[in-house]
Amino acid sequence: MLNEFPPFQQARVLVVGDVMLDRYWRGSAARISPEAPVPIVKVAGSEDRPGGAANVALNIAVLGAAASIAGIAGRDEAGIELTGKLEAAGVLCRMVQSENAPTITKLRIISQQQQLIRIDFEDDFDADDITLLQQQALKSVSDNGALVLSDYGKGTLADTQSLIRAAHDSQIPVVVDPKGSDFSKYAGATVLTPNLAEFEAVAGVCSDEEELIRKGQQWRERLQLSALLITRGEKGMTLLQGSRPALHLPAQAREVYDVTGAGDTVVAVLAASLAAGQSMEQAVVLANLAAGLAVARLGTAAISGPELRRALQQMQGSGRGVMSAEQLLMSVADAREQGERVVFTNGCFDIIHAGHVGYLAEAKSLGDRLIVAVNGDESVRRLKGASRPINPVERRMAVLAGLEAVDWVVSFDDDTPEALLEALRPDVLVKGGDYRPDQVVGGQFVADYGGEVRVLAFLDNCSTSAIVEKVRQS
Repeated sequence: MLNEFPPFQQARVLVVGDVMLDRYWRGSAARISPEAPVPIVKVAGSEDRPGGAANVALNIAVLGAAASIAGIAGRDEAGIELTGKLEAAGVLCRMVQSENAPTITKLRIISQQQQLIRIDFEDDFDADDITLLQQQALKSVSDNGALVLSDYGKGTLADTQSLIRAAHDSQIPVVVDPKGSDFSKYAGATVLTPNLAEFEAVAGVCSDEEELIRKGQQWRERLQLSALLITRGEKGMTLLQGSRPALHLPAQAREVYDVTGAGDTVVAVLAASLAAGQSMEQAVVLANLAAGLAVARLGTAAISGPELRRALQQMQGSGRGVMSAEQLLMSVADAREQGERVVFTNGCFDIIHAGHVGYLAEAKSLGDRLIVAVNGDESVRRLKGASRPINPVERRMAVLAGLEAVDWVVSFDDDTPEALLEALRPDVLVKGGDYRPDQVVGGQFVADYGGEVRVLAFLDNCSTSAIVEKVRQS
């Protein structure tokens, strides 16, 4: 369903909604208070993270997209902290600073990976602040590729219809994370993303899948939505679109530590994917995968683009093995994000023998990831003669991919792998034989950008040509 990773760097998303600061105090709770039957937490550390709509914007920015946020924060320490963290992540802040209401802050006391209590600091916003925010947001809609309305029921989104109409006028999708029992205020949005409890609070309890789909389609039509995405916790997600069959996606998380902020992650990935040109189905697949990563962590969590891309590759079984040049470029980029050292070697590898196995194991020892580039069949014929290769390139690559030392296998049709080297820029270029480093094809290019060129000796008495000749004589 998802053939390529979205170009998030081309996406621009505006988030409008209830911003807040998530504050965490952590420590041990080894004693019970003598004043009341409550645990005493000895605070050993604290952390502040953007929450609510601010967490959506942060998630979008961490994916690599351009994110901007319009919200209301107090003129206080929490507001300064919130804005500072967003700007540090590259989020463009269009905050209205309230003189009368504090920045919404949720303080969580945590011990041994468990929340003991949550304390909320908030007050109602003035009508003037809400009006000013609406005006600022409306001016920004047309500059973006998607609009997110992140509603936490705090009063920021007093006029959703004006924002939805502005997005329609600019022909950009509107992703809504709803709150409350009045979904009519979101009518005309592109996609609504309630969780199951939020949806059933509006539509009534759904006793089975059939009833969920029927009621979901009724509400989608009533609200004139292009799609309705119902997130269902351990049951995954259900996407409803017009006449298309319902799409059910299973939950991706193996272990759930904390669902805090998972909905924000879904909305962020969904909006950024749509802004990057993905279809609704493709965007939902990625959002579901990102949600699985988010709930496996404690507290609100921003999932980075490289992290999501790596998870997608693992899900598709492309974390290692045979790859196209395009897939390999993405995998190498992810490896570098993880600080891994990439080694590159190439050859015909017509009949894999002990010499090859030992050589590739030694090559892998020079770094963290080993790329083996294999000459295509026509290339081998030009180099070795009309009787070669013995094995077609697909079989040669399959055997190489099965070796423990090999991470990625890619083919090339030119006589040399220089085009691949220029695209991949490996940390180490390895060649087997009696060459000097300056005689290795592509070696000078690699050396010029600071890479390393190594020549390794093949095992004695191991040669594909000798094996072929021996078979012919037998």
